[in-house]
Amino acid sequence: MTQHKISILFVDDEEHNLVSFKASFRTKYRIHTAIGGPEAIELLKNNEVEIIITDQRMPRMTGVEFLEKIIDSHPDPIRILLTGYTDMAAVIDAINKGKIFHYLTKPWNDEELEATIQKAYTAYLEKKKIKEENQHLAITNEQLEFLLRQRLLS
Repeated sequence: MTQHKISILFVDDEEHNLVSFKASFRTKYRIHTAIGGPEAIELLKNNEVEIIITDQRMPRMTGVEFLEKIIDSHPDPIRILLTGYTDMAAVIDAINKGKIFHYLTKPWNDEELEATIQKAYTAYLEKKKIKEENQHLAITNEQLEFLLRQRLLS
C-alpha cells in the first residue's frame, strides 16, 4: 500500500516563492501552485486539495478575498495564510472571513511551515471524520424514522 501524499495548493503572486515552496516540499507532498487567486480558483475546479496555503498581498485578489470566494465551493481544505507584512487588519479579516487555520509570516521557516502543514492535515482528517459521522447519523436517523412510521401505521 502506498502512503497517501497530502495534496497542497500553494498560491503566491511571486514565481520564485512558488518554485521555492515546490522545491522544499515536492518530495513529501503533492504540490499544486497558482500565481494568484484567479488561477487558484481555476485549479481547484479540477484538483482536490486538503490544504491551501496562500499569500495575503497579491494583485487583483488578496489571499483573504480568494479564501472567502472559495468557502462555499471548497469548504473542506484547511487554510493557511502567509504574508510578509504584519497587517493586523488582514489577519483579523483572514480569521473572520477566510476561515484560516493558521497565519505565518514570510519569509517562512521550512520547519515551522512543515509543522503547521502536519497540524493542518490532522485538523483536516478530524473535520472529515466528523462530517462522515454526521452523514452516518443522518442516514441512521432516517432509517429509524422510517421504521417508526411503519410501526405506527401497522
